[in-house]
Amino acid sequence: MSGRLIVALCAAHFIAAAAPPARILIVTGSSDLQYHDWRLTTSYLRHALANAGRFDVRVVEDPKALTGEALAGYDAVVINYNGPRWGSGPESAIEQFVRSGKGVLSFHGVSYGPLIGTTQKSGGGWELTPPWPEYARLIGARWPADRIGHAPRHAFTVKVADREHPISRGLEAEFTVNDELYHRMDLLPGVHVLATAFDDPSRGGTGGNEPVAWTAEYGKGRVFHTTLGHDLSALYSPQVATMFARAAEWVATGGVSLTGTVSLAPPKKNPLRVLVATGGHSYDPTFYQVFEGWDDVAWTHATSEKEAFTKNMKDQWDVLVLYDMHNEIGEPERTNLRAFVEAGKGVVALHHSIVDYTDWPWWYEEVIGGKYFEKPVGDHPASHYQHDVPMVVTPVKGRESHPIVRGLGEIVTVDECYRGMWHSPKITVLMETRHELNDVPVVYLGPQPNGHAVYIQLGHDAYTYHHPGYRRLVHNALLWSAGR
Repeated sequence: MSGRLIVALCAAHFIAAAAPPARILIVTGSSDLQYHDWRLTTSYLRHALANAGRFDVRVVEDPKALTGEALAGYDAVVINYNGPRWGSGPESAIEQFVRSGKGVLSFHGVSYGPLIGTTQKSGGGWELTPPWPEYARLIGARWPADRIGHAPRHAFTVKVADREHPISRGLEAEFTVNDELYHRMDLLPGVHVLATAFDDPSRGGTGGNEPVAWTAEYGKGRVFHTTLGHDLSALYSPQVATMFARAAEWVATGGVSLTGTVSLAPPKKNPLRVLVATGGHSYDPTFYQVFEGWDDVAWTHATSEKEAFTKNMKDQWDVLVLYDMHNEIGEPERTNLRAFVEAGKGVVALHHSIVDYTDWPWWYEEVIGGKYFEKPVGDHPASHYQHDVPMVVTPVKGRESHPIVRGLGEIVTVDECYRGMWHSPKITVLMETRHELNDVPVVYLGPQPNGHAVYIQLGHDAYTYHHPGYRRLVHNALLWSAGR
């Protein structure tokens, strides 16, 4: 799973009181990637906390480097680790850090392992190893080797036991998760249970209500531990993410200012309203990823002109992206599309959409400024194409500062060439190629002096969709066409 996708999945948004960000250090690392991919969960947690708007998050992957001096700049530590002991120096540094009034948050797999004095044997079962002496007190629980276990992973209901605690206040009284339900842990005196789950005996459980989230004190410091969080699927729950973020703020500051529930959709701040129209030509569905990952773009998909070009489209959308290929459209659709353009809205036409509406001179002569001829028309021969051609597309000299291509440089790619098209003498070419199989203009602005239309020839298949240069080019075009 890519880091970009993780960011998209785990973005969180809260309303937080104006306050300096809590400084969080995630301590991570492990050789246990078979059962717990610590890299993915660390990436998830880092972005979820950072996007909550209340935290400044850093990560350390070598706990042996921890010292009191290194920890001095943080308010809380998140432990996402199941590797070897850290050594007396780093372990003592963490103890002193929390005792002094700072916080620690730990979850799931750190409930067992070398830190607590248990190591899984290669052939199954557990063996005792020298534990970190204070670790059980640090997480508020012990888990003897002969009691470690859980029922097979399944969906179960978490019940909030204390709805007045700052962490759990406002959480749903019950919510469902898909996770491993740890059982038979021994909580230490003074631990305060926030949530439990029934361990169904029909699934190999104990038949009791097992604690799944609790708080504790360690010196002057605050501790939160949850047994939830086996992997990204387990963490991908608004209630789990909300509890985790609130717990992070509580252990860091002693209070919780975050309100609301985590949204697991990427946050959008005054986004462009973009309508993407397709149809009439096949394409790889990874095309949609061109519009993902941008905080300032909210897009919707229409699969036909009748669906896209409605009477109120100029009031609904800021930018129309064309990735369709239809020679003709109906009269109502023409009227609505023309009203959209004449209202000053943006149009970004991609690749094969240069074949669009070739029976409508106003469109290709005044709006887009180009036309691909599928067959000869009068004295103009048919245009030609060729797949999978290596190309270098270069900003036109003197136009490198235009917002659409500024800072982009040359794009080295493999795409479909078009040759023998008609281009209006009034277009403004921003990028070009000198490839013998392609016409010179590749990216250009439409002929209207005050228009907001852009044509980008690139965009044939998945290789181009994923090209960072192409993604940036399209994003820039969306912003420019909308007047941003």
